[in-house]
Amino acid sequence: MGCTALIVIDMINTYEHEDADVLVDSVRAALPGVDAVLRRARAHDSPVIYVNDNFGRWRSHHGEILQAALAGKHSELVEPIAPDEDSLFVVKARHSAFFETPLAYLLGQLGAERVVLCGQVTEQCVLYSALDAYIRHLDVVVAADAVAHIDPALAEAALRMMERNMAASIRPSHEITFDGHD
Repeated sequence: MGCTALIVIDMINTYEHEDADVLVDSVRAALPGVDAVLRRARAHDSPVIYVNDNFGRWRSHHGEILQAALAGKHSELVEPIAPDEDSLFVVKARHSAFFETPLAYLLGQLGAERVVLCGQVTEQCVLYSALDAYIRHLDVVVAADAVAHIDPALAEAALRMMERNMAASIRPSHEITFDGHD
């Protein structure tokens, strides 16, 4: 049986974009859930992969992206869930964590058959990443209390779409396990 990998989407964020003010409160609410799934994954030595936008800074690497976010106006949303020394990091340029990134290859090398998604934005990057995981025949779990949204109605619709159209398991972080399929 393959492993389960946790994919943390766009949580290393400077919050210097058009929707930041609307997003911040939702991120604040999702932060305990993100922290919970991170702790569970790390406790079971499951791969933790941060997939993050580079904010158009094409010469950046993960350390620079993290430092920019920690120096940003909402560092309190980044610091508690920052990557540790064992975390993996993939830089993305578009909505999906898979679009023109090495993520699918990395998951194959890790033997991952199941991914747990958390992060932001539910109705955008999380949704498109779930679809791309599903079409790659990965089992998809979304930590419902560990995703942040811009538009609550669209986020709810996105979660329903992931469940219905992508066979995603939508569950609270405390119900997600990393020691086998739950």
